[in-house]
Amino acid sequence: MNSTKKVSFWEFFQGLGKTFMLPVALLGISGTLLGVGSAFTSNELLTQFPVLANPILQYFFNFITLLGAFTFSNLPVLFAMAIPLGLAREEKGVAAFSGFVGYAIMNMSINFYLTATHQLFEPAVMKAHGQAMIMGVQTINTGVLGGIIAGIIVYLLHNKFWEIKLPDSFAFFGGPRFIPIISLFTLSLVGLVIPIIWPVFNSALNGIGYVIKSSGAFGPFLFGAGERLLLPFGLHHILTAMIRFTPVGGEANINGKEVVGALNIFYDQLALGVPTTYKITRILDQGRMPSFFFGLPAAALAIYHTAKPENKKAIKGLLISGVVSAIVGGITEPIEFLFLFVCPPLYLFHAFMTGLAFMVLGMLHMTVGPSGDIIGFVVFGVLQGLKTKWYLTFIVGGIWAVIYYFIFKWTILKWNLKTPGREDRVLKMPANPKNGLKNYTAMIMLEGLGMEDNIVSLDNCATRLRLVVKDMTLIDEEKLREAGAIGVVKLDSNNLQVVIGPQVHVMKSQLQKIINNK
Repeated sequence: MNSTKKVSFWEFFQGLGKTFMLPVALLGISGTLLGVGSAFTSNELLTQFPVLANPILQYFFNFITLLGAFTFSNLPVLFAMAIPLGLAREEKGVAAFSGFVGYAIMNMSINFYLTATHQLFEPAVMKAHGQAMIMGVQTINTGVLGGIIAGIIVYLLHNKFWEIKLPDSFAFFGGPRFIPIISLFTLSLVGLVIPIIWPVFNSALNGIGYVIKSSGAFGPFLFGAGERLLLPFGLHHILTAMIRFTPVGGEANINGKEVVGALNIFYDQLALGVPTTYKITRILDQGRMPSFFFGLPAAALAIYHTAKPENKKAIKGLLISGVVSAIVGGITEPIEFLFLFVCPPLYLFHAFMTGLAFMVLGMLHMTVGPSGDIIGFVVFGVLQGLKTKWYLTFIVGGIWAVIYYFIFKWTILKWNLKTPGREDRVLKMPANPKNGLKNYTAMIMLEGLGMEDNIVSLDNCATRLRLVVKDMTLIDEEKLREAGAIGVVKLDSNNLQVVIGPQVHVMKSQLQKIINNK
């Protein structure tokens, strides 16, 4: 693979969305730990099951809560490190290290400015004035956005200077060693500027949040539908991050602590035993459940029932694995990409129904929150008691299943759509290579990509390969599908996404191994 310093618009933004997945993955586990810990230490559950009040058990569950709280306490710096780590093509370790350096000095510089201008507030009132202690330094509470800003700037510096050659007398500081140095100086200046521009920037974010809030019940609809519409381009993570971690998702004072972002507010309320509110949870993952748990499985059933009899056996495994991914992992692309390109209006219908589910569950005051998969549903819904109204999922979801099934079945038959199993050929069962040919499928995938000389960069997110290629005309979509691709997205003349599913990391590793051995 060849490296290049030129990064296109699409490559940058789809890459940025992908970098969010590393801290978000940790966030998912931490949130589950926090949910379990808070559930088993709640007075409601202890009253029902007094045996859980055993001191040893309570120490254990409190420790679980502590583990869960770690990520939320350090989320900004995790983003500051994850963004350059994920975006950098070379010297990723240096990029992550520089992200930490940049974020730390940025906050120290903010403190320097506030001290010099006599704007530091006493601890008792600093939270009310938008200040907080970050890494032991009193600074402006920029939240996750501060980490994202630092991470993006460090990546841009890394991309420009990681190969820099300095005069012989300073040669030791050249190349990758220059990145933390230039990050130190650059982010120190950024830290001096932030106190000046942050009020304006923060007001803009609050304005977006106000639009969502003032939209009433329609606000969750806009988020739910918008997130699905951005998914084919790999940009949905950015919208989700804004809702979860910035003032766009709301602001709250919880036991004297100023908290921004819908997900941060939810977890803080959960950890402190403060009742969660539907105004926060309505723009979290709970709105996905009717579509993810019921709608898409019903769509898969419709695809199966409309397939040609001779092809049903061949597609059954594909559909079942897609349903399992949607319900268990909240990963829906394996099903969505089965109809996205065949019939875009069906995907628009799916986006509309997802947005509608957000709106309906919000209007019914459900408070399950981050529950886009079955584990989240159990931990943040069922285990928290009937007060979350988790049972509404089955009522609304049942209605969604019926609507999805008949709309999909009617549309497929009415327009004779070539959904899986309706192609003008008899499908073969997926290849099952033997004789130790572990990279058989990856080799076909590589051929479909135009071989290694056509690949500029190769990476992956949760479900798809993300590539920059030299020549898009060399991409053979038929071969990619033969190798197991569910869908192919050509963003522009160089940026390509190949949808694989939850096992995408295996395909990426196999491709990388083949390329490295050539």
